[in-house]
Formats: sequence, C-alpha cells, structure tokens
Amino acid sequence: MALIEQLAEIELFSELSKRELRKVASFMTTVNIKAGRNLTVQGQPGREFMIVSEGEATVRRNGRVIARFGPGDFFGELAVIAGVPRTATVTADTDMVLEALNRREFTSLLDESALVARKILVGAVKRLHELEESVVK
Repeated sequence: MALIEQLAEIELFSELSKRELRKVASFMTTVNIKAGRNLTVQGQPGREFMIVSEGEATVRRNGRVIARFGPGDFFGELAVIAGVPRTATVTADTDMVLEALNRREFTSLLDESALVARKILVGAVKRLHELEESVVK
C-alpha cells in the first residue's frame, strides 16, 4: 500500500485532502528495523510517530501483551502531538520497515498550515474517542 493511502486510513489524518496527505508524506522517513529491537519503551520520552509498512511487532504494557502490530498499524501519535512518555513498549518480532515522523518535523508541518493543524487535531480527538470507547466496552 502506498504511503499516502496508508496515511488516509489513519484516524489522525482522516480529515486531510490528498494534497495535505502528500505534504505529510514528504516529512516522513523510511526506517529499517532489525527483529528484537524495542521501537518504544514504556515510560520513556517519545519523539516519533510510526507506521508499520512491513513486519510485525508486539505491544506490551506493564509487561503484558496488549496488541500486535502489522502492516498499516501505527503508534506514537501521543508522543508527537503532546510530547507525553510512551504508554507501551513495542518490540519488533521480525525485521520491519517503518515510516517515521519525528516531533520536530510534525511541529513544522503544523506551523506551516493552521488548516492542516486543525484537521489533525480533529483526527486526534476522534482517535482518543475510539480508544476511550474500546476501554469502556
């Protein structure tokens, strides 16, 4: 799946036009990860938002497996939006290819366009609402 199509599937970017999605994609960097590497560590500062292009990872919170990620999944949006510590540890189970957007690049993107910033904020609120709903059920 092309990066722009992946971005369009992510709630955070769901309000953006194709042109705006291309702009977000231009800020992203492809990163190759070896199996066994921690992509995030719970409680540590977070600096990147990541989309899984290839490979699989396990998500643990307080040492317990809570999810598995594969192509199209994403994580780290809270780190780039709010600068909060990582809420889980994500470990690569296989070699992986990720698309990464660091906090500085994300901030530059938001500073360039108030409209893009507002659309991303709406997407972030929708994502938080979804997460809250899944916890309540």
